[in-house]
Amino acid sequence: MTPVPPRTEEPSAGTERPDLAGLSQPDLARVFGRLFDEHAGVLHRYLARRVGATTAEDLVGDTFVIALQQRKSYDPARAGVRSWLYGIATNLLRHYLRTEVRALRATARAAGQSEVHEEHAGRVTDRVDAASRARQLAGALAELAPGDRDVLLLVSWAELSTSEVAEALDIPAGTVRSRLHRVRRWLRGHAAITGSANPRKDHDD
Repeated sequence: MTPVPPRTEEPSAGTERPDLAGLSQPDLARVFGRLFDEHAGVLHRYLARRVGATTAEDLVGDTFVIALQQRKSYDPARAGVRSWLYGIATNLLRHYLRTEVRALRATARAAGQSEVHEEHAGRVTDRVDAASRARQLAGALAELAPGDRDVLLLVSWAELSTSEVAEALDIPAGTVRSRLHRVRRWLRGHAAITGSANPRKDHDD
């Protein structure tokens, strides 16, 4: 029987740590198309929660343009491709920080106005629903330092592990954990306003 030659692996966006720097020109469109298909949706959902759907679309597009331009700087030994993309998106997001903070504060003001109306109408209850808690939490998020807010929301909304957040932000995992601890302790001080504001428990790889 004639032996079957070993299969040669092609560069794939489905791998956790692809060799982007080693891509040949003909492979670029195919591999980055797969990267987009695999990661654009979750990136958009995360970014849309922070700056709205329209801005998120622009940021996702910009993220992949920069990823393509900077592909040779990607080191798979240092970070998975998902973390790398979130790192690019987070850097872009910081340019929209003022817009984000204004939106969070506006949301918090709207929640406060709603509560006043309910109180005057005599409809305040002991239970605060999830939507109200989210609006109230927006006010607390607006007061966080940018780095603390990035860590909290990458864990809580993007569902990255602490090690992935460390890769995305290029900071030690211990720094991620200490920031999460500090932020959660600070948010607990707002528990009377926000209800249950603790993000999900972080996890490691």
